[in-house]
Amino acid sequence: MAYTLADLNEAIAAAVPEREAIVTTERRLTWGELRDRSRRLAHVLRAAGLGCHRERAALAPWESGQDHVALYLYNGHEYLEAMIGSTKARAVPFNVNYRYVEDELVYLLRDAGARAIVYHAAFAPMLARVLPKLPPPTLLLQVADGSGEPLLPGARDYEEALAASSAAPVGVATTDDDLYIVYTGGTTGMPKGVLWRQSDIFFSAMGGRVPGQEPVTGMDDVVARTAWGEMNRMLCAPPFMHGAGHWTAFITLHQGGTVIVQRETRRLDADDIWRTIERERAVSLTIVGDAFARPLLDQLRAGAYDLDCLRVIGSGGAIFSAALKHGFLERLPGIMIADGFGASETGAQGASFMSAGNTGGGGFTMDREHTFVVDETMTRRLPPDDPSIGWLARTGYIPLGYLGDAAKTRRTYPTIAGVRCAIPGDRARLNADGTIQVLGREAACINSGGEKIFAEEVEQALKRHPAVYDVLVVGTPDPRWGEQVTAVVALRTGAGASGEELRAAAGAELARYKLPRAFLFVDAVKRAPTGKPDYAWAKELATRALPAPD
Repeated sequence: MAYTLADLNEAIAAAVPEREAIVTTERRLTWGELRDRSRRLAHVLRAAGLGCHRERAALAPWESGQDHVALYLYNGHEYLEAMIGSTKARAVPFNVNYRYVEDELVYLLRDAGARAIVYHAAFAPMLARVLPKLPPPTLLLQVADGSGEPLLPGARDYEEALAASSAAPVGVATTDDDLYIVYTGGTTGMPKGVLWRQSDIFFSAMGGRVPGQEPVTGMDDVVARTAWGEMNRMLCAPPFMHGAGHWTAFITLHQGGTVIVQRETRRLDADDIWRTIERERAVSLTIVGDAFARPLLDQLRAGAYDLDCLRVIGSGGAIFSAALKHGFLERLPGIMIADGFGASETGAQGASFMSAGNTGGGGFTMDREHTFVVDETMTRRLPPDDPSIGWLARTGYIPLGYLGDAAKTRRTYPTIAGVRCAIPGDRARLNADGTIQVLGREAACINSGGEKIFAEEVEQALKRHPAVYDVLVVGTPDPRWGEQVTAVVALRTGAGASGEELRAAAGAELARYKLPRAFLFVDAVKRAPTGKPDYAWAKELATRALPAPD
């Protein structure tokens, strides 16, 4: 057996068939039911001719020999079972951002070469406009969602297709080389499909190596670890179409646990999330940074909930401010905060842990064996005594490359001193104690008077002011310095603060040249549904709104 979503599902379902695997408001799927439904979907895909046509050995790192299945879905059991079912057919599922407008969706589906699309009915009108601009897909599966949208021409109803299919084993041998594709968020450029071998993503981000545990040593070991899975009930608040969302879901599933989906999946409803945790006795909650943490903490302060079941709040994919972590610990003193760091191009790279009895530090603990800093030219690894700013690099379980992009694959995955590395663009430096300080993405770096200023560092300092609800920091044109630091700020309802006040507060921990020279106050900061910052929006807005430089 291989470390694929398909084989892992089959092994765990055989061990705990009656245990709940996925719980939604409408449905409670056991592991046996999840196995059977994913088999049924695999048979539907195979009957449509989807699968693997060229094996990995015959392909370049940026090439795929398998058919690709677009998942254009809100959170629900269909998303996870479609990921598993696709892999049982040796097809490759990939994530679709359901907030994309028409041109973005055309780009994504064309770039991925989607041969099948599984979509919620609410997206049928958008697909009706998009599909004539694309090569016709082989299969359309429409998931009913109460929207009342009729089936698109040639589409099949998802549940009817599964009901007419077989729950027998698919009879297709998967391999560790079978692909997993995750599309990047596109916050600093067009989205790119990152190609992983399934065994690599399993060990990098889907439960093969969980912090605090030894790496999995075989499928028998996976099955043995399901003994504690009945107590592992996790609510994943972010969209599954975000890597951090479905990675966390599969970490739970690959321990034989239960993934819980809240009632409201199209927007963040903080009361619904807390009520679902209370009702389903979830022991862990996954969020994406401050964009989720703030409304959840505000609602926790305003409402009354029985949350003695909750033990862990985990975050990944975006900044989770120290002030908000402390806020959760004040309200829920028995929990642990687990803050993860990683990227689509690297998998999980590090984590920090905080509890009521241990709130010091809060920095990320990196996998020292596989994570390090390379120099500006990406040709050598920096030694422990070199404090230069370089690039964060990772080796070991890393992707093959970017779908269809040889040049970007070679840039992001260079070989340094004989070792293949992933260098997606995060700036970092080595601290004197040997730890790594992550400064932020180069694409969000501001160059002012020759000084590099990392937006995330400035945002963190500004967020410590109690009046700040959210903020993005960007560079805007300046005739003297090239760029000036500009903060786009949303204040808390009823709170007031001037730019001078926020600058003075941030000056307590930032050098003067890093402080914002301009502030633009807005009603709300624009972020993706995953919580990711929209720096392009902030930069365009600030550049238009601020006085033209002399």
